[in-house]
Amino acid sequence: MKHLLIILSILLLSSPVIGDNHKGETLYLWKTSSGDVWKGFGDKETHSVYKGDVKNGIPNGLGLLTHPDGSKYVGEWKDGEINGQGTYTWSDGGKYVGEWKNGKFHGLGTKTWSNGDKYVGEYKDGKFHGQGTFTWSDGRKYIGEFKDGRENGQGTFTWSDGGKYVGELKDGLQNGQGTYTYSDGSVYVGEYKDGGKNGYGTYTLPDGTKFVGEYKDGKMWNGKGYDTDGNIVGKVVNGK
Repeated sequence: MKHLLIILSILLLSSPVIGDNHKGETLYLWKTSSGDVWKGFGDKETHSVYKGDVKNGIPNGLGLLTHPDGSKYVGEWKDGEINGQGTYTWSDGGKYVGEWKNGKFHGLGTKTWSNGDKYVGEYKDGKFHGQGTFTWSDGRKYIGEFKDGRENGQGTFTWSDGGKYVGELKDGLQNGQGTYTYSDGSVYVGEYKDGGKNGYGTYTLPDGTKFVGEYKDGKMWNGKGYDTDGNIVGKVVNGK
């Protein structure tokens, strides 16, 4: 019997339940000269506090991190960093719900700002990247491609007054070929550069009259004006 008790004691001590894997632990994040360090002691008034699964002394699994300013993260962790699915809530009411990689937004996610702005789509290394939809609180909306945190590629931008642009964008501005439909029904189909009409294009008014030709810095530069029957009614040469 004595030998059996000794064997059972050895098995219990070597069990992973009493090893380096723990459930429901509390850790404090210390900022040191050599980097962030997790400790089992600290002050919640000055240190971020983690409660959840721990492995080898660092967050691993599911857990909750609360910062002194009231912002918090709830979700998955791996090797001491936020990884997987989780929700981050800022102290001002902003929120991100989605995928993470190495502490950054990465994958599919939804971010809502305290002022009502909202982004739904793909992220890469903490930035908008891929397909997404950004809706501003004032009614503007962009649906399309993002790269490095900005509107880049093909997309549709709708203004709060009803105007709409469909085409290419670069760093948040119209660049390349596109179509702009104004709130009054006028339509421009043509080339853009740095947000303005530049290159060849056609501008058609609601009554059917139109200008066909070149634009420079948003102005008609070289081209002809036509009436509804297709007759030339005017010319523009070098902006005049």
